Amino acid sequence: MDIIVILKSLVIGGLLGFSAGMGAARMFHIPTTQGLGAFRTMGEMNACEGDAASHFSFGLGFFFNAWASAVGAGAFTQDVTHRILPNWAAASLLARNKNVEETVHNPKKMAFAGAIFGAIVVTFLNSTATAIPEGLKVSAVAVLVPAATMLINFVMPIVFWLAALDAGKRTGFWATLFGGIAQLIMGNAVPGVVLGILIGKGVDEGGWSKLTKIIFIAVILLFIFSAFFRGIDLQALDQFNLPHPVWLEDLHDLVTVR
Repeated sequence: MDIIVILKSLVIGGLLGFSAGMGAARMFHIPTTQGLGAFRTMGEMNACEGDAASHFSFGLGFFFNAWASAVGAGAFTQDVTHRILPNWAAASLLARNKNVEETVHNPKKMAFAGAIFGAIVVTFLNSTATAIPEGLKVSAVAVLVPAATMLINFVMPIVFWLAALDAGKRTGFWATLFGGIAQLIMGNAVPGVVLGILIGKGVDEGGWSKLTKIIFIAVILLFIFSAFFRGIDLQALDQFNLPHPVWLEDLHDLVTVR
């Protein structure tokens, strides 16, 4: 095993985890403080509802996918910074203190916890990718990719849906509705469940305010555009044995990149 790879991975992973952990925590303080993460990172972390096991299992589900990518293609996926490191950092802090204000929302604590996990994860991925012979990489990918696919497509939607049901009737309703729509359109219910949790909790805390209505309309438009660009309307016509209107096909040809 190359010691240079390990040393570089420890440094790079530590810096990567430091920024990812701090950035995810700072997002909970916007708009007064500039965040450094992504909207889905905050939404997915909120969906775990401060439960250490949920944060750890969520990151673990995407870890196998990142591992397969590192071994098979020699490249990291965005899941390392957006999902694995922030959630594992949160899980380690919540295991000792359940108060999210003092842990997950604390940039300093999340930064150092993220740095530790970043050094470990990046070193593991890099050292594994360099140590496995070329002949074994194909076999490793053949095992890891199906496992990651099952976790993402079957296990994670159930985990988030159960969390939504536990959060209350309104949150459970919207998570179930949007999760079902996301499953039909995108093939994965997680995005819809997360959006349902966001809307349900927003209504619980502030009612149908102007901001909540804007988010709701944005979610509806997201589903409409996602369905259109995926050609769900044409597929539905095919399933009912109906002809495609010429104007609809022309519209798809106009906006579809060939």
